Amino acid sequence: MSGISQERLMQVLLAPQISEKATYIADKNDQVVFRVNSDATKPEVKAAVELLFKVEVKSVQIANVKGKVKRFGKITGRRKDWKKAFVCLKPGQEVNFVSGE
Repeated sequence: MSGISQERLMQVLLAPQISEKATYIADKNDQVVFRVNSDATKPEVKAAVELLFKVEVKSVQIANVKGKVKRFGKITGRRKDWKKAFVCLKPGQEVNFVSGE
């Protein structure tokens, strides 16, 4: 790992993003979608996935997701903006979220 602390890598990935779109992308393109820290960079995401899941990462794409405007009666509020990462794995690699390790 090129100068990125292990503590920082543990904080980069927040959760796997599980949705119809994420499942479709995972099947079609050998990609996994994660919710990541809003200040995470592509090299940090790559290093974190390789460290936590012991897989080889081919590439990472990152998208900023704008928070939705929600109403509760007269009061309008806004959900937080967040970031998601599309992690493309090398052929033959697979992320197992329920591993026994």
